[in-house]
Amino acid sequence: MFKRSLLLSSLISVAILNGCNSDNNSTPTALESFPVTGSALPYSVLRSDLIDFTTNNTFEVRNGGFGSAMTAHPIESNKFYAMTDRGPNASFTGEYGSGKKFPTPDYTPRIGLFVLALNGEITLEKEILLKRPDGSPITGLPNTTALGGTGETPYNADGSPILVDPTKPYDETTNPLKLDDYGLDGEGLVALSDGTFWVSDEYGPHIVHYDANGVEIDRINAFPTDTRTSINLPAEFSNRWANRGMEGLAITPDEKTLVGIMQSSLYNPTKAEVVDFTLTRIVTINLETQEISQYIYQQDIAKNSNSEIVALSDTQFLILERDGSFLYGGPSGTDAANPAAQKKVFRIDLTTGTNLESISDGGIFTQDEATGLLVNGNTIEQSTAEELSNAGIQILQKVEVLDMVAEVNYPHDKMEGLWLINNETLGVLNDDDFATWATGGALQQKMLDANNIDHNQLYIIKDLNLRGE
Repeated sequence: MFKRSLLLSSLISVAILNGCNSDNNSTPTALESFPVTGSALPYSVLRSDLIDFTTNNTFEVRNGGFGSAMTAHPIESNKFYAMTDRGPNASFTGEYGSGKKFPTPDYTPRIGLFVLALNGEITLEKEILLKRPDGSPITGLPNTTALGGTGETPYNADGSPILVDPTKPYDETTNPLKLDDYGLDGEGLVALSDGTFWVSDEYGPHIVHYDANGVEIDRINAFPTDTRTSINLPAEFSNRWANRGMEGLAITPDEKTLVGIMQSSLYNPTKAEVVDFTLTRIVTINLETQEISQYIYQQDIAKNSNSEIVALSDTQFLILERDGSFLYGGPSGTDAANPAAQKKVFRIDLTTGTNLESISDGGIFTQDEATGLLVNGNTIEQSTAEELSNAGIQILQKVEVLDMVAEVNYPHDKMEGLWLINNETLGVLNDDDFATWATGGALQQKMLDANNIDHNQLYIIKDLNLRGE
């Protein structure tokens, strides 16, 4: 009975997105009728008592926040999953050092299942809260240093530190800062046909396997001493740029190989020694053999963000690359408008690049356990693209398939979700940061312009040549 219901649901979903004919009369489809300006995702309000320092009025912290990652439902074509990151937060430096304000420090990162109706309306079918192996909900608070934490101090909205016991004063030993080694700043999402999920994050980076109810069942990271892991990433991934970890995650169509992309260049071995901030890494992890490969992806502009990766085949992938600017200025007003804002999607093929893990020691090459492949004694990040090319290392070739600024005058700063609907159609989703912004550590509403609050907005772009055929 279950299989029959699932098949019926799948057929209905296909009809919604692909349309059907009845008595030779064409029935409108979700793709045909979807508004060019996009459709808003629903949200709830987490709190509305904070004072916006720009207006002196209260503002809403929204949930929202479902734009950090996006992926297709593996069976029902009119549904997609979208994920939040660690929760509302804003950069802040207080009495206990630099870190983040967390207006809702107990927030649990989550995955939402959304349904696209024929009229373009989007509804939230359910939320899957992420949980520890014991079933208790995780938070988005930082990890300890041993597991990738970069020393961020968590603060409350009022600037006071978030402590293990909020009723008592801070004490380094008896009442320290509240951290969470299960805390996740999720940015990449994969939904498997067995109902489970893989999530990559910006903290470790960690790649965590969750069951259908959001309970952790496995973990991958670069820390061999972490007893929770079944596979370890190469050690150099622990040198990630803080808050710019594994921003995108995909899986090959056979569901055997995870493919992750780092948001920006690694600080490898340190930030001061990075030469070319356009060079970023893609890692593949065969879940059966545990074999790992690495490739170099070059950004158009130094310090751009690789915000998503989606599999087209075992070797072809779509990569979302963006800057952090607003076309119309965003919270900073029209003076900050950037007509050259970049929000693009590129196609790459791993066969066009050199697998760094396949290069043996010898000559100019050394495989270093802590920092990865060295070329003439320098890490990849200490080398220029020209130097790598001269050494015979091929950087992945890329082809632009979509420019969202040119396509729809994309107004958001964070284009972060890609939904592969079919060979010619993409769904694109922004991260609205829970409609929360900050200037100089002071919290405020995140505005797109003087009149519009930023929100999760799904755009559907058709007639694309995604596979280059």
